[in-house]
Amino acid sequence: MRIFFTGGSGKAGRHVAPYLAEQGHQVTNADLTPLGHPAVADLRVDLTDAGETYSALAGLATAAELDLPEKPSYDAVVHFAAVPAILLTSDAATYAANVLSTYHVLEAATRLGVRKVVFASSETTYGICFAQGERRPLYLPVDEDHPTVPEDSYAMSKVANEVTARSFHARTGADVYGLRINNVIEPHEYAERFPAFVADPSLRRRNVFAYIDVRDLGQMVQRCLVTDGLGYEVFNVANADLSVAATNDEVRERFYDGVEVRREMGRDETFYAIDKARELVGFDPRHSWRDVLDAPAAG
Repeated sequence: MRIFFTGGSGKAGRHVAPYLAEQGHQVTNADLTPLGHPAVADLRVDLTDAGETYSALAGLATAAELDLPEKPSYDAVVHFAAVPAILLTSDAATYAANVLSTYHVLEAATRLGVRKVVFASSETTYGICFAQGERRPLYLPVDEDHPTVPEDSYAMSKVANEVTARSFHARTGADVYGLRINNVIEPHEYAERFPAFVADPSLRRRNVFAYIDVRDLGQMVQRCLVTDGLGYEVFNVANADLSVAATNDEVRERFYDGVEVRREMGRDETFYAIDKARELVGFDPRHSWRDVLDAPAAG
């Protein structure tokens, strides 16, 4: 597939864009900062500008495409570009950049006939991660039906983007899949960060004790690209196990006493339910911090 990938130079994108290229796709990275990867074409694009976004999506990806009989079209868009958290810029600027860029990408893609859009939403939509004070989920495990009522500008922008994406699906019938991505972890971060999480599980409370390895995130995007016909869907994206050594029962007793548990859960099972992603697109996370650190195997 010829893929227009936004935000390919960010923490997640710099792993996922090359991974998609390894799967045989032709990938263009639309970002303000080049990725500089030999298998990915870089294109500097300000996605908050509607004209730039449309022009980039309608244009060439590489000079080699000049030799084709006619300009090819993109088969899919993967939209990861965003101000990635609160406290990086003002709340107003975060909200504006994330909402405008997503609208422009979806409008340009669908008007140009792209029939598959995969976009990055966030775990923060559930209102827990960036809440003022402590906020607990209404029930466990947290699935895609859990209410999304955040109070911070970043999560608000992601909820708005989901509404926008659903509306573009309704307008066009294109497949538009949103990924509620949990805390993104690069392989080197297991040794650097996870010993502290083992020692103090409370450090993972805001992430619902979950995480997503960038390699498994790449797999989820690939599964979405090759799965057609779902219309509009949102998916939680996390690894299968908790990000702490404490068991599911121990974490619930300490942090979630009184919170409804809707089904039996495994000893180390993530609280961030990935059942839907498994069932609808065949997501099968294969990595774990337990493979790197000395910890009990998930079960």
